[in-house]
Amino acid sequence: MNDIDNMNFNYSQYDYEESANNSMCDYDDWGPSYSLIPILYMLIFILGLTGNGAVIFTVWRAQSKRRVADVYIGNLAIADLTFLVTLPLWAVYTALGYDWPFGVALCKISSYVVLLNMYASVFCLTCLSLDRYMAIVHSLTSTQLRTRGHTRASLAAIWFLSGVLASPTLLFRTTVYDTETNRTSCAMDFSLVMRKPGQEAFWIAGLSISSTALGFLIPLLAMMVCYGFIGCTVTRHFNSLRKEDQRKRRLLKIITTLVVVFAACWMPFHVVKTMDALSYLNMAPDSCTFLNLLLLAHPYATCLAYVNSCLNPLLYAFFDLRFQSQCVCLLNLKNALHASPARSLSSQKTET
Repeated sequence: MNDIDNMNFNYSQYDYEESANNSMCDYDDWGPSYSLIPILYMLIFILGLTGNGAVIFTVWRAQSKRRVADVYIGNLAIADLTFLVTLPLWAVYTALGYDWPFGVALCKISSYVVLLNMYASVFCLTCLSLDRYMAIVHSLTSTQLRTRGHTRASLAAIWFLSGVLASPTLLFRTTVYDTETNRTSCAMDFSLVMRKPGQEAFWIAGLSISSTALGFLIPLLAMMVCYGFIGCTVTRHFNSLRKEDQRKRRLLKIITTLVVVFAACWMPFHVVKTMDALSYLNMAPDSCTFLNLLLLAHPYATCLAYVNSCLNPLLYAFFDLRFQSQCVCLLNLKNALHASPARSLSSQKTET
């Protein structure tokens, strides 16, 4: 499984190819998934679109008081928002029994955006953690490094690296028509690079394991190291809570929660994806029961990963006092517009 939306399961047929023990596995997918998953996708789309839009507006509005962390949080919201726009396509795809009606171009682009979001999100969180590490552990010397120029350079690197790492999806993802089931799937096709029969398993496993390592394990390890040093510093120096220390602790709590929630949401997806990749290499059980379990777990592990894109704004609203105040201002502005004299006059005319 080397991509988020399809995970290299062949949805247009419910049997795997012959496994190592030369037995055929027949599968019956859980029928309610065809209606339940699209509903969950649309809920994530609506909540995420609203929440991340509010985050982007808040970060843009507070230009004069914008922190370095706010810039990364804004880009995290942009990554989530870009991905969420594609969710209605995947909702329709699932509702149709994994029959892709949108053509090759949207198959490639929407798959690319999903993977781009995964990389950009985890890299933004990693930069947030590094920024907190520099601000707290090396507070005296970090001013020279935490400048606007360095922040812009790091953001450019985040989006460029994310775009490069997600690019295999643009090359290999395409539509595949199955004459037996009369369905068109949006799947990976390695025929362009296969030189010998049987190489597909190595391409699938290689891309899957590399995406998990680069897009989850290594960044998560870097964040854990940062928070280990931060924890030691906080314990030693922040016992006397000055006002500035309280702000640092509050921001640290927000970012730590973002990282923990990201890891919790994406962990099941990467576990399922890695176990499937290892089964291609005969390094994991390839029994019908085990493969059937992966097939059944896949859509819900993927859905949990997608939930992360709409949870982030809720975390800001719960923990960040600045975000709460900006949202209150936005609501007050909206109420003022609704209560404007022109609107009141028009309503009076309607009543008369």
